[in-house]
Order: sequence, then structure tokens, then C-alpha cells
Amino acid sequence: RLQNPLVLLRLSPRQAYTFSVAFLGWMVDAIDFFCVSMSTTELGDAFGVEPSRVTSAITVTLMLRPVGALVFGVIADRHGRRIPLMVNLFLFTIIELASGFSHNLSTFIGLRAVYGILMGGEWGLGSSLAMEALPVESRGIFSGILQEGYAVGNLVAAMMYYAIVPNLGWRALYWISIIPAAITIVLAYFLDETDAWRQARQAQRASSKPYYIIVLDMLKQHWLRCIYAIVLMAAMNFLSHGSQDLYPTFLKKQHGFSPKQATVGTIVGNLGAIVGGMFFGYISEYLGRRRTIAICAICGACFIPLWILPSKFGQLLAGAFFIQVFVQGAWGVIPVYLSEISPEGFRATFPGLSYQLGNLVSASASQIEAAMGEKNPLPELRDGARVPNYGRVQGILIGAIFCCVL
Repeated sequence: RLQNPLVLLRLSPRQAYTFSVAFLGWMVDAIDFFCVSMSTTELGDAFGVEPSRVTSAITVTLMLRPVGALVFGVIADRHGRRIPLMVNLFLFTIIELASGFSHNLSTFIGLRAVYGILMGGEWGLGSSLAMEALPVESRGIFSGILQEGYAVGNLVAAMMYYAIVPNLGWRALYWISIIPAAITIVLAYFLDETDAWRQARQAQRASSKPYYIIVLDMLKQHWLRCIYAIVLMAAMNFLSHGSQDLYPTFLKKQHGFSPKQATVGTIVGNLGAIVGGMFFGYISEYLGRRRTIAICAICGACFIPLWILPSKFGQLLAGAFFIQVFVQGAWGVIPVYLSEISPEGFRATFPGLSYQLGNLVSASASQIEAAMGEKNPLPELRDGARVPNYGRVQGILIGAIFCCVL
């Protein structure tokens, strides 16, 4: 029976505070990540390269996220979530600040590589912290809310781009974006460790086995579950990055819309993402996690034509909204689902590492779309130049991935 969502949203002050910090940490990560995808065109102009070269920074970021998930996940499972989360957020504020001082593409990519390690560590920390602190019956709806911290971060990045880049330039975007991270670090200082982590840590200490033996035993017992989680997360990350990262460039380069219109498109898509994540996270409590993901995949595939084919801006906005309702609707189930299938004592390492290994597989999604779109341009010229056909490549990729998810 469906419960009143307002009842499920009631938390104790400690639970609400812990969840808020986890949400803000993921939102801050997304803000910094989407600064790159929002400013791809400006970065290409500044460094004198094509957008497909700039998107290699996104690829490198995604490829190195498993390193951070492993390092920070192991530390968090052994020593707690609070201090690793603070260290993680502090380090990537430094990297984000330095990114604004880059004078060539190689330096920028190097900084984003380090940022990828830090970003990979944050999701497992925040997800485990939130899911362990929440009541069992509320985890579905809060899973959707937590994951949409990513969409909120994208939304904030789009608004910052709209307000900052036309007036102060792309460098200021990276400098100013560290402010939310600094606030989150202060809030994380006052966190308490969860009871679930304390109990799991006591069980580990009571065992006479070294930690690496405990890890090997887990892998021997749950190896098939590990492979399943990685394959699922590879498909889910292809959906997310394949439908979001290049979309502003698609609107600007292929359709000739202004940066302001591209920002509006990003905002509308993320509003759809927030709606979908919260709704389907809530519904998954009753339909089941896997069934909810499958429903989102079927419905999302139906909206691919509206997402890429129209020439009118309003129709493209509608497509962006609905595609993200279902892409992020499926994603809204992921934090709680990975937490539920995690082996005991590995609730930071298992979700974070499986998520980021999936990211490694899908790391080149936006770069593939950009390169293929540039190699297969539209038949007509615009101002004597070829126009990349990003839309067709995005539609084929996302359609194929929806099928894989099913």
C-alpha cells in the first residue's frame, strides 16, 4: 500500500542534518563537474581546439573516478565517513580553483584528472552516510532526492554559467563555484558517524582476519553480484552522461541557439530530472527497484525523437524535460538499490566502486558523441561551414543503452 510521502519525509533532526550534508556534497560535485560541460565551447575557443578535444577532460575525469571510489571507500569503511568526506571536499575545492588558472588544455586536463579521483570518492561517502542514517521505509524516496543532488548541481552550474560567463568569463565560473563546497565542508565538521557504521566496524575488529582477507572472502562469495553491479552502472552512466554532457553543445553548435538558450535547455532538463528522481524513487518502494528502472527505460526510449529531432526550441525543451524525467527517474533508485545489495561492512566501498567502475566503462560517452557528430555532419552548410550532427549520435547511443538496461 502506498504511504503518504509527507509521512515518509519526516526525519529526526540528526537524520535530516546527515542527509542534508550528503545531498550537498553530491550537489557540489555535480556543480564542479558540469562547469566543464557548460563551458565546453568557451574552453575550446580559449585553448584553440575543437569541442571534442575539450570533452577529453570529461573522459579523463570519469575514467579516474574508480580510483577515488576505492581509496576513499576503504578509508570510510575502516575509519568512518566524516573526516574522509571533509578531506575530499577540501581537496577538490583546491583543484576547482586551480582549473580557472589553466592556460592550456594539457594543464586543464591534468587538473580534471585529479578532480576525477576526488569526485569518485564523494558519491560512495555521501550515499553510504545517507542510506545508513535513514529509516528503512523512507530510503526509496530519499534515494531519489539524494541522487537528484546531481541534477540540482547541474541546474546550479547552468545558472552560474548564465550569470557569470557572459559577464566575467569562463575562469570566474571555476573560481566562484568553490563557494558551495566551502560551506559543505563546514557543515560536515558537525556530522556524527552512523550507528550502522559503528556496528559494522565493531564486527570487523572482532574478527581475527586481516582486512585484505575479509575483502577476498567477500569477493569469493559475492563476485557475481559485483559484476552485475558494475555492468548495471556502466549502462546507467552511459544514460546519464550520454544524455546530459553534450546537450548544451548540441543546442549551440547544431541548432545555433544562444548560450542563454542552451542554459535554459539545461535548466528545463534538470527540472525534469528532479521530478523523475523523486517520483520514481518513491514509487520504487512499492513497485520494486528493478521494475521501476525497467519502466523508466521503456518510457524514456519513447521520448528520444522529441529530444533530438525538432527544430523549434520549445519542442526541444519538452523533449529535454521528459527524457530526463525517465533517465534520472531510473537513477533515483540507484543509491538505495546499491546500498541494499551491498555486502555487510562494505557499504561505502561496494556502491562507490561499482558506480565508478561503471563510470570508467562509460567515460568516453560525450567524447564519442562529439567526435562522431563532427565526423558525420549535417548535409547542409551554415555560413559556409559544416555543422556537426550531434543529435543523431546521441539518439542512437541513448536508444541502445535503454535497450541494454532492459
